[in-house]
Amino acid sequence: MQQAIDYEARWQIEQIEDGHAIQQATVLFDPDTGETRAMRTKEDAADYRYFPDPDLPPLVIGADWVERVRAELPELPRAMAQRFVTDYGLSEYDATTLTQSKGIASYFEKAAKASQQPKLAANWVTNDVRRFMTEGARDEEGEPVASQVREGGPGSEVIRVSAEALAKIITRITDGTISNAGAKKVFGELWTSTSDDVDSVIERLGLKQMNDSGALEQIIDEVIAANPDNVAQFKAGKDKAFNALVGQVMKASKGKANPQQAGDLLRSKLA
Repeated sequence: MQQAIDYEARWQIEQIEDGHAIQQATVLFDPDTGETRAMRTKEDAADYRYFPDPDLPPLVIGADWVERVRAELPELPRAMAQRFVTDYGLSEYDATTLTQSKGIASYFEKAAKASQQPKLAANWVTNDVRRFMTEGARDEEGEPVASQVREGGPGSEVIRVSAEALAKIITRITDGTISNAGAKKVFGELWTSTSDDVDSVIERLGLKQMNDSGALEQIIDEVIAANPDNVAQFKAGKDKAFNALVGQVMKASKGKANPQQAGDLLRSKLA
């Protein structure tokens, strides 16, 4: 390229000095001779087009047509995310995450409205639901469990628990029927079945939290008696020992104790 430029520059200078005009042209460089030669002339810049086009007439778009098209457009992700922040009190991050997919956004909104707990619904959809969509359900040993695909509803080809069922699970968390850990078990069970009956799954798996404060108090007394070292450590100011005691209470109750209730009652007994 540099050789071609150098030769062409010298050639044009010589042409001008000899009184010749330089004609616009496309030239070819011959590397064997080190010279350029004209391939075809160019009359004007318009000749560089592959083929001539007629001049386009003015295009006038009616305002009524623009408004009609605008009204028919679906809600765009950015506008939907802002609405989720305003209507449901979500963070900008959660709202943006939920609106990356139309199906996920619709699923969240159904669960949020049905449960009246939009922030909990957002947490479930962005964490547990997405995890199940990616990994599927797993058994207690961590092995994958085969899932049955359901029909109907946005995203149903990948979300195997309906938004209504998720809303029911969230409701059972907030009314104290099941713990968060129990809720995850219910969700996993529904993911691998064709049923949406949350309450029947809770009953079948025995996940109802204890409502009998007397029975819970008895379990706590037994845990305190069986763990004198942890009790002493807690009274010495070690919070980890308290968490260990709560864990023992949950284990003794087979996960049926309400963690908050168990913690409050345990703390009052140790005070």
